[in-house]
Amino acid sequence: MSRAIARPEGAPPICDYEGSTYRTDFWAGQERAYEDLAERLALARLLPPHGKRLLDIGAGFGRLATMYGGHEEVILLDYSRSQLEYAREHLGDERFIYVAADIYRLPLATNAVDTTVMVRVLHHIANVPLAFQQISRVTCPGGTFVLEFANKRHLKNILRYLLGRGANPFALQPLEFAELHYDFHPAWVAQRLSEAGFEVRERLSVSLFRTRLLKRLFPLRFLAKLESLLQRPTAPLALGPSIFLRSQARKPGALSLASRAQLFRCPQCAHEPLVSIEGGLRCGECQAIWPLDNGIYIFKY
Repeated sequence: MSRAIARPEGAPPICDYEGSTYRTDFWAGQERAYEDLAERLALARLLPPHGKRLLDIGAGFGRLATMYGGHEEVILLDYSRSQLEYAREHLGDERFIYVAADIYRLPLATNAVDTTVMVRVLHHIANVPLAFQQISRVTCPGGTFVLEFANKRHLKNILRYLLGRGANPFALQPLEFAELHYDFHPAWVAQRLSEAGFEVRERLSVSLFRTRLLKRLFPLRFLAKLESLLQRPTAPLALGPSIFLRSQARKPGALSLASRAQLFRCPQCAHEPLVSIEGGLRCGECQAIWPLDNGIYIFKY
């Protein structure tokens, strides 16, 4: 479904969904309907009701784009161009900006957005501190960062460990259980967020009933009701396989966004802003050209 791609020497690896059947094989049909609904319930609770500009990192084919109606502009960013092409075909250009780039070199200006969302992405991130530094840079002072991550100390993993069948879920370090697939301890993630300048304000324990047996035995509406009732009360125990955090950027300064004309930054030399030219953007420092192709800004190597 995804693959690790070759990168310049020293650059963290990236999990690439280019040309994959992720949308149809993973999310189509009813198999993941409960997980999709549980994540939407969490986002509805944590997202600011209104905002100027939102960034969705790892937006893929735009699965969660309908949740962002309170924001005037929405940047859908993903490394996979094919996923973004599908999103643009179905969402259009009125409020959406499509960017093909990687999280370690976000091609957005400093203080570009007031809200950042990252769902089902951290479990592919090899260098979390570097990713959080980039998110902190582009999120304006006082801005919101809504993060989801795979929880290594959820209830099922604890039971497996007690039965001698799994890794220690209480160890703080991330667990790479497959290539570029990580589970994280909530305390470790919270510490990395703090180091990047974010203060955790709220936590939810999500997808509490993510088992095939329960999804077969009970209707979706019933599980969704239970999920809605329990996401907040169970958050201190962090027993769900998925954890959602709402954090606030602590960096100094006024809540002021970069203008639309100054939205982009050169991922090659970090110069900002870029200059609009016919067919794309140009860096005034290193003269790199970044194309706008079929409505998608391309910032890939």
